[in-house]
Parts: sequence; C-alpha cells; structure tokens
Amino acid sequence: MSKVLILPGDGIGQEIIAQALKVIDFLNTNNALNMELVHGLVGGTAYDETGSPLPQATLDAAHECDSILLGAVGGYQWEKLERGLRPERGLLGLRAELDLFSNLRPAILYPQLASASTLKEEIVSGLDLMIVRELVAGIYFGEPRGVEERNGEKYGFNTATYFESEIRRIGHSAFKIAQLRDKRVCSVDKANVLEVCELWRETMENVAKEYPDVALSHMYVDNAAMQLVKAPKQFDVMVTSNLFGDVLSDCAAMLTGSIGMLPSASLNKSGFGMYEPIHGSAPDIAGKDIANPLATILSVAMMLRYSLNQADLADKIEMAVNTVLDKGYRTQDIASEGDSIVGTSKMGDLVVGALV
Repeated sequence: MSKVLILPGDGIGQEIIAQALKVIDFLNTNNALNMELVHGLVGGTAYDETGSPLPQATLDAAHECDSILLGAVGGYQWEKLERGLRPERGLLGLRAELDLFSNLRPAILYPQLASASTLKEEIVSGLDLMIVRELVAGIYFGEPRGVEERNGEKYGFNTATYFESEIRRIGHSAFKIAQLRDKRVCSVDKANVLEVCELWRETMENVAKEYPDVALSHMYVDNAAMQLVKAPKQFDVMVTSNLFGDVLSDCAAMLTGSIGMLPSASLNKSGFGMYEPIHGSAPDIAGKDIANPLATILSVAMMLRYSLNQADLADKIEMAVNTVLDKGYRTQDIASEGDSIVGTSKMGDLVVGALV
C-alpha cells in the first residue's frame, strides 16, 4: 500500500485536486491501486486555519507518506502578509524540508492541441522536452538576503549560491533522465558573467564524463529563451538553476498551448516526490468550474511513474487524457473553434470514463 498526502492548497487548487481524486478513486476501486490518502493544509488556507502556511501537522504527515499531490498556493487576500507568512513560503518550506532538489517539468505538445499554441504548428508539432530544474538552492535560498537602508535609500539584495555537490546531484538527475530519452542534455547558465555559473558549467562537464552515452551541450540562458521560441524541438533535456528553470519552464509551457496541461515532479534522492501542476492558484477563476484539471490529473500519472512504481497505471491515465482530447472535449483555455467546451468537473468525469 502507498500513502499519499493530498494538499489542495488555495484558489483553483481545491477544484483541480477534486478531479485528480476521482481518478485515484477509480484506480483504487477498479485497478487495485491500493492508495491510502491523507489530507492536509498548505498555503493561504493553512494560514487562515492555523496561522502558518506550513503547519507542523502537514510536515509530520509528509514525512509519513510516500509522496505528495499538491494543487496550488497563493491568492490576493494574502499578499499583504509579512513574507514569512505568505502562502508561497509553505511551498518553499516543503521543498526545503524534504530536500526536493530535482524538479522535472515536461513540455509535451499533445497533437490534438497543436492549433492552441501561439507558434506555428510546424515549429511545435511533436514537441517533447524535459526541463530539469534545481529546486532547493540558488538565489531563492541564498544568504545574505534582504532589504535595508544604505546611503539614505532602500537597498535590496539576494545572493546566488551553489555548492559543487548541489550542482552535481542535479546533473546526475538530468543525465539519468536523458538516458531514458534521446540522450542529449543542454545545460543552461550565464557563465560569461556569473562566477556561480562558471562553477555550474565546470561541474556539469565533470558529471558528463560518467555518462559517455549522453551528449552534453551548453547554452547561455538568454539564448536558451530565444531558442525555445525559435526552435524548441532542438532540445531533449535542459538542466538549469532554480531561477533560470523557473522562467524557462513557464516559457516552454506556453509552447504547448496552455499552462493548464503540464504536470511536474519534485524529487529527492530517495525517490520521494511532490507532484503538482505548474500553473498557479488562478484566484480570478477559482470557483467558476472553468479551470483545466488535466495538468493535475497528469501529475498523478507522474507520481505513479516516478515514485510509486506503477508505470502501467501512469500509461492508463495518459491514454485516457488522449482519448478525451481525441473526442474533441476541451476546457476553455485549450479550446478552438468546433471543440466541445466543458467545465472542470465534467473534464474530470470524462477522463474517469476513458479509464478502460
């Protein structure tokens, strides 16, 4: 039996997680998944109930579970809280506490959605890219940081830091994934101006020596952003730092037509993972039954594949999503003329109906 912590979070997180739970319930009942669900709080919802965006009870439950399924965190009503109490601190805290250093963000264009991309079909058709982002170090966690008074004005500062060991382990993660794909890794940095990126590049080259079957290339982050829009299919696996990965993965997401289609996994060295859609909490559409739940449902597939050793059931979910798209059903964010537009709950029901 596997035990999974369910953290709906804020905004549309509640709605999209509800659809993922339909899929899990079906697999528990019909495919002997035998998954035990534990429910918890994180983000703004957790702050409202407990005074903390990451309650100790949630952390304790996370340590007792095999993986986490997360919805989204954040919302307008919590933006004026002091930084340490904002919903996003709950998410960052989970990543740091569980050492979820390897963030896998696939950018896959489903053939049925080629017309939904803002780029020409010939540019994005067949896109299958994996971005491997370092998640618990870099400028998001580096010290010193803060805002203070200097020379009579406010002065803000953050520190981009990486230990060689932190770079090495994300490198190994990327190369191992590439071995299962097209055996190409592009390491993205800014080594021409940043010393921390010089270390990044040097370490990646050392890691590459252990994977002679995988080709390593390097690209500066500004060029990588341009190339993602110009010729995205040139990439197989991209590996990069926390900050650069945050930006590039959202850019890659829009190549696929909608950020609402893409799941993600954040893994530690033991294979424990936190799985979540890469989009945010979208408070402007929360409660309207129009959010796209497919990224969350596909996050369940990633969880089954990467943490729970249930690749056959992961395939089953992915095939069900393909079936629903083949039949022309779309949430409004991925809809084109002639499609059948459905709401969040109906899309969840359709995927469950296609789980044959």
